[in-house]
Amino acid sequence: MSQFVFKMPDLGEGTVEAEIVAWHTKPGDVVQEDQVIVEVMTDKAAVEVPAPVGGRVVSISGEPGDKVAVGSPLIVFETAAAAAAPAAPEAAPASVPAPASSGLAAPMRTSSASIAAPDPGQPPKPGRVKASPASRRRAREAGIDLSTIAGSGPGGRILRGDLMAADSRAAARQPGSAAGGATSSGAPSAGAPSPPPETTEIKVIGVRRIIAERLASAKRNIPHFAYVEEVDVTELESLRQHLNGKLAKGEPGLTYLPLVVLALTRTLESFPQCNVLYDAARGVLVRHRAVHVGVATQTPDGLKVPVVRNAHALSLWDLAADIRRVSERARTNKATRDELVGSTITVTSLGKLGGIASTPVINAPEVAIIGLNKAVDRPVVHDGAVIVRRIMNLSSSFDHRFVDGYDAAAMIQTLKDLLEHPATIFIPKVKTP
Repeated sequence: MSQFVFKMPDLGEGTVEAEIVAWHTKPGDVVQEDQVIVEVMTDKAAVEVPAPVGGRVVSISGEPGDKVAVGSPLIVFETAAAAAAPAAPEAAPASVPAPASSGLAAPMRTSSASIAAPDPGQPPKPGRVKASPASRRRAREAGIDLSTIAGSGPGGRILRGDLMAADSRAAARQPGSAAGGATSSGAPSAGAPSPPPETTEIKVIGVRRIIAERLASAKRNIPHFAYVEEVDVTELESLRQHLNGKLAKGEPGLTYLPLVVLALTRTLESFPQCNVLYDAARGVLVRHRAVHVGVATQTPDGLKVPVVRNAHALSLWDLAADIRRVSERARTNKATRDELVGSTITVTSLGKLGGIASTPVINAPEVAIIGLNKAVDRPVVHDGAVIVRRIMNLSSSFDHRFVDGYDAAAMIQTLKDLLEHPATIFIPKVKTP
């Protein structure tokens, strides 16, 4: 018999620690070499870590949410005669391999649906039981069979709240218990459903933790200057409908977003100080000639910002296709790390939920972000008469350390002018001799 201690590997790019997101094995399991054993999250990306050797798992270090330093013990394998060794009491049938992912997009979702209390009547799912060592210990002490519990955590993992709910249900079935059969005090009869827990604890890990840290850092370190402008998009809407009317059946139609992004790339030709990244470590503003547009995208795992590269060089239709492509890859966890970094300015849109105005948070190290609000038909004064026009507000935020209020307002006014006269978006800029 011999043991092999596998330490947290160096995941590159200066990573000094990684957060455990989900274990795919437990003590007693027999794993194969290169089988995924744990998902971890660095400040850059999510990574699936494979087993360096085959053998029986002796112990693991840490639970989801814990951070493990590079070089610290992560998992211990028994490598000698592992195949002939008897199965551990808690060992379960070999687990079904986890679905393949890019290893760079967020691996788990933390939605309200995934943490709801399990249905007492729901049969347990086939396959190995997923639970932390602490949960297994609590279950043994309470005499609870984990295989009878439907876990509400990621991938069916049994959480502390699941154990508490199961314990409550078990107590309710005991004769003479306060929640059990009829008593002299008129308590509910046996079989009455137990009330859901008053609270649910959700550990902030993975993508949600990174989002929280980055947004908090941006609001704490960047003096945001907000600017909201009303834009008459009546003519833009007419152009959009005309172009969509030329499409073949089944082809995706244009939204406002690619039209606004195209106009933004034209606007930045006159305002290069807004197409900038701030390198805080060196105290340097890095001005970019190319426009790489980040597209804020809501996904089941939280907000991600995939990047449309060289947006200034794309046609309207290519731009629309690229926005759809990177957004879909982000939503389906297929975006690579390169597709999620490197933007020089970000555009965010809440679509039909866009409201009247918003104050978007700057996507550091950028210095500007443009938000699209809902377009609605409203009565306005136009050429001296009250008529109905389609109006949409642009909500923008700028880093006031590097973008003056005058320049920010002038930039948005230039963008407004292009959107209100959409033909000018497609006219090349006249260069001054």
